[in-house]
Amino acid sequence: MARVFVPTMLQSATGGVKEVEVDAGNVRQVIERLEERFPGIADRLLEDDDIRPNLAVAVNGEVARMGLLERVRADTEIHFVPAIGGG
Repeated sequence: MARVFVPTMLQSATGGVKEVEVDAGNVRQVIERLEERFPGIADRLLEDDDIRPNLAVAVNGEVARMGLLERVRADTEIHFVPAIGGG
């Protein structure tokens, strides 16, 4: 199962849980599984059916270029992190 690391800013939605394992094929399914376990967390991760602009998803240490469609395998590590803006 993929391992999801819950950042401090979202741990209030998980009751303090810092790490979760989910069975998913892509980032969208990861969020769906998280929502099943922790109702309301999807609202904190998604906006207009996409990752919130102030967040980034890192899959195995790389920013998920394909967003919600980014592939996830059983040995994948997923981090939701604040997005870094710049110019």
